[in-house]
Amino acid sequence: MAARTWTDCEGFHRRDFLKLGTAGLLGLTLPELLRLEAQASPESRARAKAKSVIMIWLAGGPSTIDMWDLKPEAPEGIRGEFKPIKTNVAGIEICEHLPMMAKVMDKCTVVRSLYHNIGAHELGTLYMTTGNRPSLSIKYPSLGSICAKVLPTPRGVPPYVTFGLLRGGNAGGGGYLGTAYNPFEVEGQPGSRNMRVRGISLPTGFSLEDLENRNKLLETFDTSFRALDEAADLAAGLDRFHQQALDILRSDKTKKAFDLDSEPASLRARYGQDNFGQSALAARRLIEAGVRFVTIGTGGWDTHGNNFTSLKQRLLPPVDRTVSALIEDLAQRGLLDSTIVYVAGEFNRTPRINRNAGRDHWGRSMAVVLAGGGFKGGFVYGSTDAQGMVPASNPCTPDDICATMFSLLGLDPHYELHTNTGRPMPIFREGKVLHALIS
Repeated sequence: MAARTWTDCEGFHRRDFLKLGTAGLLGLTLPELLRLEAQASPESRARAKAKSVIMIWLAGGPSTIDMWDLKPEAPEGIRGEFKPIKTNVAGIEICEHLPMMAKVMDKCTVVRSLYHNIGAHELGTLYMTTGNRPSLSIKYPSLGSICAKVLPTPRGVPPYVTFGLLRGGNAGGGGYLGTAYNPFEVEGQPGSRNMRVRGISLPTGFSLEDLENRNKLLETFDTSFRALDEAADLAAGLDRFHQQALDILRSDKTKKAFDLDSEPASLRARYGQDNFGQSALAARRLIEAGVRFVTIGTGGWDTHGNNFTSLKQRLLPPVDRTVSALIEDLAQRGLLDSTIVYVAGEFNRTPRINRNAGRDHWGRSMAVVLAGGGFKGGFVYGSTDAQGMVPASNPCTPDDICATMFSLLGLDPHYELHTNTGRPMPIFREGKVLHALIS
């Protein structure tokens, strides 16, 4: 399938083909695990219901007022063209163009009172994908990079995988944790011949033994040079990245996870025979193999014009099909209880419709969907006012959502990591656990 490029309103180009990333270390040493155990509260340890996260990233800013929090009683010019439909949970209604999601709403929590005040794509993405408000003085690590740092992963399996580009120079990366936690990249559709793993795919005619021999030779030279710059983050990160690549190449666990031919044709069709659908199926297989955090990206949500046509014809159908399939599949395999599914974008769109039948950037009220991993099913948290402008009850921030997810992973949200200069940093500076979301 040919790659398709598009540009959002700030001129950022994205590709719809796959990107796969893995972060550096294979887990924690015993002392690090013991330190983490000591700093985690008994409450957070007892709540360690989840083992992994799949984040569905809707890049560009999805119009959640037209998806999860419709306002049918609002005045014309705000309420939009779509009608709400009933779900399989009494009292919860969502968009008429999400009928398959309506059938799995008993497994989902909809948070309708999320907000922030950032209206720019890059900064909004950084906030939502790190759980920390962007700062000029510090580059915060992505949620996947944090998982790669603090959660142990089976040997030969990448701890953190990402499909699709995230907006922003640091989005999806290791931030202050260093280059060891930046992603590998895989291009192409899972299960197809055009899938290529940049950094861990061997060139034609080049064996793993050749690579290992070359690595030993490089280590001989590197020993004398490393002392010149022992603290260099880049050098250390590349060393760890290289070792991680070798471990993955020596193992067939990751390769098997991408072998989608072993799945029934009917299931592949249920997910959708496109990059987004097959990425989600591969994500489920990666979680089964022991991967801790997977991001699936799909773009085109920057709907300043023709918002309703774009949603109805192009954007909502694949999300409805693929996300519902993922939730159903995880549940049927007994994986949903230990896997958090998180559907989000960088912000909402304006409640007021513009002259181009579009909606503009709006972070002051937005909605996200969470499923599995200890979150309540068939539950709505918070609300917005009659016109969807601001939260009306239970306002919460990206920090709070991320803190709650990590508490379900068994981590104290205030657990301290360290920058490469030794500066202690809490995982989330301001996040608080939203206990009402937890089953």
